[in-house]
Parts: sequence; structure tokens; C-alpha cells
Amino acid sequence: MAKDPKLAELRLVVFDVDGTLVDSQADILAAMTAAFASADLAVPGRDDILGIVGLSLPEAMTVLVPGIATPLRRDLVAGYKAAYTDLRAENGVEASSPLYPHVRKVLEEMHAIPELLLGVATGKSRRGLDRLLDGHDLRHLFVTQQVADNHPSKPHPAMLKSALAETGVAAHRAVMVGDTSYDMEMARSAGMLAIGVGWGYHDRARLKDAHIILDDIRLLPGLLQQIWEQMA
Repeated sequence: MAKDPKLAELRLVVFDVDGTLVDSQADILAAMTAAFASADLAVPGRDDILGIVGLSLPEAMTVLVPGIATPLRRDLVAGYKAAYTDLRAENGVEASSPLYPHVRKVLEEMHAIPELLLGVATGKSRRGLDRLLDGHDLRHLFVTQQVADNHPSKPHPAMLKSALAETGVAAHRAVMVGDTSYDMEMARSAGMLAIGVGWGYHDRARLKDAHIILDDIRLLPGLLQQIWEQMA
């Protein structure tokens, strides 16, 4: 993606993490299984668990167990965090949450463009995101990092509005790239272009709010250039 003088104004691309940049489903499923087993509850099905990826953990537990009491929800959240931390410590970040193919190369290519800023908006905690970014040596690529600790759960647009405020980029010059319906709803609520990805945890039918669905991340830089050239 060559630099184009017509694109001199700052642009912002915000990425979801789980299911978009990294494939952490094995540890997510294992940690959720451990959390529910420790609470002596029936473990939700695979599709149900992957369907809540992207939500903050308290909200995710509420979806998985409708009407859940606060103490039990708190126990499930704590059990999930403990199990996930143990799995990551045992296996290492690269094995627990491997990057999808070509992600690193594309991120580095985009980061090299001076007028293009990159960010993340994730349901992970600050500690969880820090460990993932450091484990993959990605921290330097993202100028804004929005996490569940500081915001309402997706699809509330608070994360994206904070990213826009931190970078000074207008919403119409920013995009959200994610794999779930929550990401797409969040982007639209923030006035941003919503780009869904076809390799994540929600199927295409759930990405109905996406403006565009991408099946190969290598196409993202060229797609963005085409979009922004049309806007210039």
C-alpha cells in the first residue's frame, strides 16, 4: 500500500483482537469449560461460547446464563480469568493466541504509512491485552488501545469514541475491523465504517451490520486505499 499524497489527513483503523488478529478459541473454550465445571454448571456449547467473544466477561456470563445472580456471575468471571491465565502461562502467548496468517505483515505494512494510525478495541482486560501484545511484540504498532476495564461492553460505542478522541481522527475517516456482530454494531453507533472479517467467530449471517466483509486480511490495505481515494 504505497503512500498517496491525496491521503495526507490522518486515518484510523481500529482492530478487534480475539477472532480478528489472533485465534484464541482453544484457550477460550478450555477456560470457559473450567469455569463452568468449577461452579458445577453445565458447560455451554462451542457455538454459544464463541458467540459471546468480544463482550466483557460479566456481560458474556449474563448471555450464557440468563438471569444469573451476581455472586455466581462473579465466580464464573474469576474462574475463567484464572483458567485462562494458567493456560497462557503453560502454553505461552504464541501457542495460546497465535496470530492469524499474514496479520503481522499487514499490520507492519499499514503502520509504516505515516498518515495511518492503528488501534485496538477489545473485550480483554488491560492485563490480558498487555500480555498478548508483548507476547507477540505488537505493542508499538497501536497508538490507541481500548480495553474492557475502562468502558461499557461492546456494542456500546465508548471504546471507539475514546479512540477517536485520543487520535483526533474524525469518525468518517476511521474504520473498525472485527469478526463479531458486536464490533459491527459498535462501529455503526460510532459513525465509523464497519469491516467484518470472514475468518473469525461469528458467521457471515451475524455480520449483517458490516458495510464490507473481508475474507483475506492481505486485501485490507488496498481496500482502504480505494475507499479513502473515493472520499478524497
